[in-house]
Amino acid sequence: MSERTRDLPRRSCLSVPGSSDKMLAKAPTLDADMVFLDLEDSVAPLEKESARAKVVDAVKNQDWGEKVLCVRVNAWDTKWTYGDVIEVAGNAGERLEELMLPKVQNAAEVVALDLLLTQVEINAGLPENHIGIEAQIETTTGLINVEEICAASPRLETIIFGPADFAASMEMPVLTGGVQIPEYPGDHFHYVFSKILMAGRANGLQVIDGPYLKIRDMDGFRDYVNRTKILGYDGKWALHPDQVSVLNELFSPTQEQFDHAHALLEAYREATEEDRRGAVMFGDEMIDEASRKMATKFVRRGARAGLRRSESDES
Repeated sequence: MSERTRDLPRRSCLSVPGSSDKMLAKAPTLDADMVFLDLEDSVAPLEKESARAKVVDAVKNQDWGEKVLCVRVNAWDTKWTYGDVIEVAGNAGERLEELMLPKVQNAAEVVALDLLLTQVEINAGLPENHIGIEAQIETTTGLINVEEICAASPRLETIIFGPADFAASMEMPVLTGGVQIPEYPGDHFHYVFSKILMAGRANGLQVIDGPYLKIRDMDGFRDYVNRTKILGYDGKWALHPDQVSVLNELFSPTQEQFDHAHALLEAYREATEEDRRGAVMFGDEMIDEASRKMATKFVRRGARAGLRRSESDES
C-alpha cells in the first residue's frame, strides 16, 4: 500500500458518485480527509462502465491536495469487479492510492483483489504494493469472518462498517440504515461496532463507520458520530458537504485535550526516567503506563488533525 496513506487521518470520508461530473469536479474543493470515487451503489447499472473513464480522468487531472484518494469498485458477486480494477487502477496513475472493496464476505475475496492488483501494478508500471485496500463489512457472513478478513493482506489499510446493507442482511425491520432506532433500548449496532473495531485494531487498521443517511438531520448525525467516536473509531463517511465539517470537528481532540495529553506525557516521562517511579500523581489523578498509552493516542490523533501545542501550555 502507499506508505503515505496508512497513517493519514480519515476523520471524514466523502462519498462521490463516479458518474456525476458535477460532484467529481466539486469534491477536491471540500475539506474531507479522504475521498472515494464510487463505482458501486451510487452509480446506476447502465452507467457503471462509462463511469470508469470519468473516475480515471478525475484522479489524474484534478488537484486532490493531501487527501487520501480511493475508488470503490463493485463487489466480487457482480460482473464489473475485474473491469473496474483493470481499467481504473491500470490507468489512473500513482495518485490513486486505494481501492475499496464492498460487501467482503471472507478473506479470500481480499486475497483475490491483492493478487489482481499485483498484476495491474506490474503492467501499469506502478510501484510494488502501491495501491492499498479498504474492506467493507456489510453482511452477517462478513462480520462472522471479520478477524480473518482484517488479517488477509498487507495491503489492507482500513476496515469499514456498512450499516444499510448489514441491516438488510440481518433482516432488521427498518427502512433506513445507519440511524438510531428509538424503539430499541440501546444501540442496535453496538456489538457490530465493537467486533469490527477489535478486529481492525488487532491488525493495525484504521476503522471507519459508514453513512448516516438522513443528511438533513444534523443533531441526529452528531449523536451517532459520538457513538463510534467514543468506542475508538477513526472516522465516518460523509454523504453531504455539511457532514464533513462535523466529522472533522468531532473526530479530533479538542485543544484542551491535546495540551493535557502532552502535559501528562511530560509528567510521566519525568516520573519514570528522572524519579524512577512507575506511577505518579498528575493533578487529581494517578497516572501510569496505561495513562501514557491513552495520552499518546490523543497526541497522535491531534497531530494528524493539524493541532499544535498551545504556547501557554509549553511554558
